Amino acid sequence: MSDADGFGCEHRRPSKRRRDGPDHAILPVSREDVLMGHPDDPAASAAADEESASASSYLGVVAATSAASAAGGFSCGAHFFVRATDSRTVSMHAAWGDTVGAVLAHLADRGYGRDLRLVYAGRQLAPETALADLRLPPDSTLHLLSRLRSTPYPDAWQLASYIASTAAAAKSDPAHTSSAANINELVKEFILCAHRANMRQRHDRDSPFDAQPTGDHAAQYLEIFRQAGAPFALVRLYAANPSSASHHHAENAIKCFLTTDPSALPPDVLPVTAPVLLEFCRLLSFSVGKRDELYISSRSMLASVLCLPSGLPPSIKSPSKLIEQVLPFAEEIVGVVMDELASLDMTVSSKNLEDLSNFFKVLRQQALRWVPNGGPLPKNLYNSERGHNDTWVWKLHEMSMNLLNRVDECLKRLEMDLSLSSENRGVNVSQSRWVARSHMLVMLTQLDFISMIYEDLAHNLRLVLLAHRDPLNALVRCSKRNEHLHWLVKHKDLLCFESRRNLVLMMLPEGKDEYGELHEMLIDRQHLLDESFEYIIQARPSELRSGLFMEFKNEEATGPGVLREWFCMVCQALFSPQQVLFSPCPSDQQRFFLNGTSAVDPLHLKYFIFSGRIIGLALMHRVQVGITLDRTLFLHLAGRSIKLEDISTADPVMYASCKRILEMDAAVVDGLELTFSRDVHELGSRRTIELCSGGKDLHVNIRNREHYIDLLIKSTFVDSISVQLTHFVRGFSDILVDPELQKVFFEFLDLEDFDGMLGGSNSTINLEDWKLHTQYNGYKEKDRQIIWFWKAVESLSIEQQRQLLFFWTSVKYLPSDGFGGLASKLYIYKVSESADRLPSSHTCFYRLCLPAYPSLKVTRNQLQKITQEHVCDSANVKLKLGYASLFSTSRQQKLAWNQPETGVLAADK
Repeated sequence: MSDADGFGCEHRRPSKRRRDGPDHAILPVSREDVLMGHPDDPAASAAADEESASASSYLGVVAATSAASAAGGFSCGAHFFVRATDSRTVSMHAAWGDTVGAVLAHLADRGYGRDLRLVYAGRQLAPETALADLRLPPDSTLHLLSRLRSTPYPDAWQLASYIASTAAAAKSDPAHTSSAANINELVKEFILCAHRANMRQRHDRDSPFDAQPTGDHAAQYLEIFRQAGAPFALVRLYAANPSSASHHHAENAIKCFLTTDPSALPPDVLPVTAPVLLEFCRLLSFSVGKRDELYISSRSMLASVLCLPSGLPPSIKSPSKLIEQVLPFAEEIVGVVMDELASLDMTVSSKNLEDLSNFFKVLRQQALRWVPNGGPLPKNLYNSERGHNDTWVWKLHEMSMNLLNRVDECLKRLEMDLSLSSENRGVNVSQSRWVARSHMLVMLTQLDFISMIYEDLAHNLRLVLLAHRDPLNALVRCSKRNEHLHWLVKHKDLLCFESRRNLVLMMLPEGKDEYGELHEMLIDRQHLLDESFEYIIQARPSELRSGLFMEFKNEEATGPGVLREWFCMVCQALFSPQQVLFSPCPSDQQRFFLNGTSAVDPLHLKYFIFSGRIIGLALMHRVQVGITLDRTLFLHLAGRSIKLEDISTADPVMYASCKRILEMDAAVVDGLELTFSRDVHELGSRRTIELCSGGKDLHVNIRNREHYIDLLIKSTFVDSISVQLTHFVRGFSDILVDPELQKVFFEFLDLEDFDGMLGGSNSTINLEDWKLHTQYNGYKEKDRQIIWFWKAVESLSIEQQRQLLFFWTSVKYLPSDGFGGLASKLYIYKVSESADRLPSSHTCFYRLCLPAYPSLKVTRNQLQKITQEHVCDSANVKLKLGYASLFSTSRQQKLAWNQPETGVLAADK
């Protein structure tokens, strides 16, 4: 049967199979190369030219000896056989004027690859030679072989070609199915050979002793594996007969590239498997369809590998080309996810969600490489009306917009659920229900990444979030740590305090529950600050992030209650003015900023690291310590600039002076004779600091006074404490899961948010809220002892109520949301003790042990005794701090404690 181009071919299988094919015969590749082209190898080209010259000389001799009959002896056309690389024999018909190159091109069009050669009588035939010049006898057999290469990896070529030919033989002849039984082991051996090549590179004489193996050689090995046609042969074998043994052998061989087991796929080889995986994905999707499990696994593995730091193919330097090849697979997974979102429960499988995230990450990275100046792109570049609907730029935009529209529909459904479920707009909706919807946040996150590229996508995303604030907040409040939601800082105005708080708490470690992995401390109360400093400053950040376990010396109490008390005591001591590390604001003695004169203490920089760590640990353990930071320090931590209004609390005198300067007439400003400098008093001496170069000689006038005030604020609240601030930030960042997120942590919060998280609530304790969050054991709510108890509490002063709460729970400052923000409810336990016994507490469990007092008067007297500061804030741990022992009144009266000016509570010697 002849083709239009003059060639005809048919396949036949000889009755007796020949076994003279060379070991390096390769399987044809039926489609264009996927990740990498076949660049001309100079060495290979030279070898081929040499072979062609040799063959040409041989053919020239043949032509010379029979020149007279060359034209007329073969008038009926050429008929010959070609022994192909898949062990099949092809019967071909051609015109005598056709060349060897035309025959090769015809075979390539039939799926036998383009990097091949024809051999006859042991000689390679030159592509430009006409068939008539070959003087082929009738029914001659030519051999189709791989092109001989000059390569530094001959073993790789031989093994890859053997894998391809073995798979091809098993596909072509069922009698050779048994030969495919070990193809899985052959592929494993090939992968290990690639790994060993990397290891040899590591141990080269010129390599550093501690150099890690790279994927350079492995990448070459896998490219050889692909060029040799092994992926094509394995996929053909897999698709041939799903019920055959060969099908399972091919499946196991392909799965060698789909494992994360380092013993089967070494870590240095895994990142360079992307070209092979992409080839598998292409071939499998064409041959077995997109619902095949092996194809789905291959697509998922491709997404994972491309996201690795070195997972991108080194031969592709054009981001556009890579996007074009990856985008079809991303469109598939987006379609699957959108179908899942359209279901009644809107559930998306975790694997599909992971694949979507991985593909979006790769697309975003490559698109940002392609976009000028990092984007976004103007809309006219992806407007379908302008004929751009066949480009990847348009396709990626269209895919993202479709996904955003589907997410918008889902958020509408969630908002309807909120309105039907609760009058409080979702406050009481089951948390587990919203956790199950957390995949919405993952998709919003991926869409935000892509919105960096398209100017209208970012706008539409903002509109969707604005339209669905309630479900957005419900999702964020219930989100978990494995979700990367830092992008929401751009939309913090849409988030409630609980959502913002949850976002920043996810940046802090959870700590360990096992005591063996906690950082243990044994603290002497009389040396509280010094010993705490040594324990914290000498610990590695990873140890602190695991959590803390501490005891006070000569005390039996342990647990969270002791830890809460320690935090409060250390912070009170650390922020004391006697430590000269921090200065209190004149109008708020619990609000502090960095002290620019802290250098009087030679250890002050280490203490600032210690301070940052303590603040981070207190937030990590959810302990409110009654300390807050001034706005100037908070803005520093958030990376924001400080304006005049921001210094009003830290330095009201300077604030008032600057305000007056801005309001003065020109003559008055000139009369002040101010210059761009300021005087600083340190250790009894005075020195002048210029606010700018030549500031001493630059006078302040009505034209430059605003600039003067800006420089004055910068010098006072930024430059003077820059070193201290750097060390404080370093200490705080040590506690974060990712130290790079320090600024993001504070950007998410307003100062009032941070006040509530660190300082707690300074407002009056709500007695009704206290009762609502208290449960009873041995008592009932209507028992007279409980009624007397709450009446006695109501009669206490605000400070006494705080002392009682601290005695009961080691919580002196409630969270901003009151008792509902505590880790558990409070408990009152009935104990069988005489009326002269004081209450005791288990602070770890928020448990107060209350004897059955006979009257309101006795109850009030006993509570007043335990609310004395020397009882609540002392080392009387057998009376409090989570250890159930009772002390008599006479014993307590013998305890004498003093309160040093530093705020550290210590026992008299």
